[in-house]
Amino acid sequence: MTDVATTKNPTWYWVVAAIALIWNLLGVMAYLGSVYATAESTASMTPEQIALMEATPGWVTGAFAIAVFGGALGCVLLLLRKKLAVIFLGASLGAVLVQNFYAFTQTNAAEVYGTFQGVIMPFVVIGIAVLLVLFARNARAKGWIS
Repeated sequence: MTDVATTKNPTWYWVVAAIALIWNLLGVMAYLGSVYATAESTASMTPEQIALMEATPGWVTGAFAIAVFGGALGCVLLLLRKKLAVIFLGASLGAVLVQNFYAFTQTNAAEVYGTFQGVIMPFVVIGIAVLLVLFARNARAKGWIS
């Protein structure tokens, strides 16, 4: 196994890890915005969107928290070159899958939010979460993180 202290990561590694951190921080902002929603922040939402948000079970909100905070921490660990990133990004992926399974099977989110926000964006989020796990596993295999 290569010693991570002497292994030079390619420039693109740092770019991907930094962009992934920004992506996950946007997710953290979305989470905080949904958990601490105010009358002002929901003023632009339809009554159906508000009802859907208010009907979300606590365990789904918890999965959302694990998804975004686990993803953000996993990306910080990538930037710190720590293999623990694989575990955090894996937990984030698992939480994303749980959260979206609920949204796809137990709600009418696609109808309420429309095709882009209710269908396309969740699949983009799942795809990015999968790619981040693969990226971290590849980085570990190449000795870029340890």
